[in-house]
Amino acid sequence: QDYYGKVLQKSEDLKTNACITSARPLSKLVRDALEHIHEEVVARYYGCGLVVPECLYSCRVLDLGSGSGRDCYLLSQLVGEQGHVTGIDMTEGQVEVAKKHIAYHMDKFGYRKPNVEFFHGYMEKLGDAGLADESYDIVISNCVINLAPDKRAVLQEAFRVLKPGGEMYFSDIYASQRLGETVRKDRLLWGECLAGALYWRDLYSIAEEVGFSPPCLVTASPITIGNKELEGIVGDCRFVSATFRLFKVPGGRWTGPGQVTYNGGIVGHERELVFDANFTFKEGEVVDVDAEMAAILQSSRFAEKFLIRAGGANAAALQGCCC
Repeated sequence: QDYYGKVLQKSEDLKTNACITSARPLSKLVRDALEHIHEEVVARYYGCGLVVPECLYSCRVLDLGSGSGRDCYLLSQLVGEQGHVTGIDMTEGQVEVAKKHIAYHMDKFGYRKPNVEFFHGYMEKLGDAGLADESYDIVISNCVINLAPDKRAVLQEAFRVLKPGGEMYFSDIYASQRLGETVRKDRLLWGECLAGALYWRDLYSIAEEVGFSPPCLVTASPITIGNKELEGIVGDCRFVSATFRLFKVPGGRWTGPGQVTYNGGIVGHERELVFDANFTFKEGEVVDVDAEMAAILQSSRFAEKFLIRAGGANAAALQGCCC
């Protein structure tokens, strides 16, 4: 709260490169949407890349650690006036910046009533902010889960508020090993998103415990700290900025491998959908998938965009979306 509410006043105040690593190239749709966001909201943004999943129109989206609201106002345009975006952040000053510009953005987008709201609260305790069970289609998070000491509680709460078939799509910082006490107690490294980084293998075990499908790796980029003093404290540990997608797959929806065909039509991804690091779906092309991916596609908001059949010659040998 102190670091993001008082110490940092603009992106240039960050002491490392961790929170400015770009996750993937931005589409024209997203670039155009960013042009419509108020300059103060953009200036007070400290995220790691952008987290913009596909197939958003009319969805209800929750942004964990929404900060100044940049991603919320971006998503507000992509879900449309029929959709809704909620942002929650623990730093009161950041929430105030986000709330201050609601009317500006709704006027800019041509919406008759706001489709965004912001709460001051904690992502480990979404119930305290009044967020109900199974009330969101998508939960996103942009480089903030590392700031929470209890990662399991964050994923548990995200799972709770997601509808069946819902998705958690998030970018975060991961470490190549479990971090030692010296690193974990460094206040600056915590603020810079490094000291709280999860050992990447632990994400898989926590996701399974909570009830999510196995994590699907979307993108990953190595992080350079760019600060000699902090590099000395960190030692031989390496960090990566990675985007994962987790799905709340209802039990018993699919029991075996399948063959799927992308029908096209997702805005910005009409001809090709890069789903994750292992699966790219081209319009009209039949793809063998394993049981996990078949269940994800069948139960999620992507179902109407695919033709899904049981079976597949090579599907049994596939490794799923884990990477």
